[in-house]
Amino acid sequence: MKLSDQKLKNIVEASLMAADSPLSVEQLLNLFEEDNRPSRFAIKSSVEQLQTEYENKGIEIIQVASGFRMQVKAELSAWVSNLWEEKPGKYSRALMETLAIIIYRQPVTRGEIEDVRGVTVSSAIIKTLIEREWIRVLGHRDVPGKPAMFGTTRQFLDYFNLKSLDQLPTLAAIKDFDCV
Repeated sequence: MKLSDQKLKNIVEASLMAADSPLSVEQLLNLFEEDNRPSRFAIKSSVEQLQTEYENKGIEIIQVASGFRMQVKAELSAWVSNLWEEKPGKYSRALMETLAIIIYRQPVTRGEIEDVRGVTVSSAIIKTLIEREWIRVLGHRDVPGKPAMFGTTRQFLDYFNLKSLDQLPTLAAIKDFDCV
């Protein structure tokens, strides 16, 4: 039985709404039995149609590193966040500096982070970033002590609504912004 375009779009929409994390085209395809599976093109087309339909609404469907997700538009988040008593965690300047160094210099070791920051990196900061799943150990540098090399994760990209690291501003642009 072939699905109508509207039925397929409804299934994609409901799945994106119900999912607790972004869904890739592959994950959306796996919702269907093999003999009734739509094409990749049909899935992508459904997502594109939904994105267009949500343009003037309070929610949107965006693409991040892990796939597509439905979310509240950023400009409405201040009101919607009032639904929850718990506020998002505040992160220290040290944590944010450490994360920025990892983002722009990855793969990077703890020692290299300390060289850039000029101070020791707290184990709690590295632990927090790993627990948030924003960074992970990519491997170990082939030097004495074999220090861990850190890099960002797909969850980091997803959290910050990025498809790839290429969407981040260059260091030169950040330096120019800092001087303004």
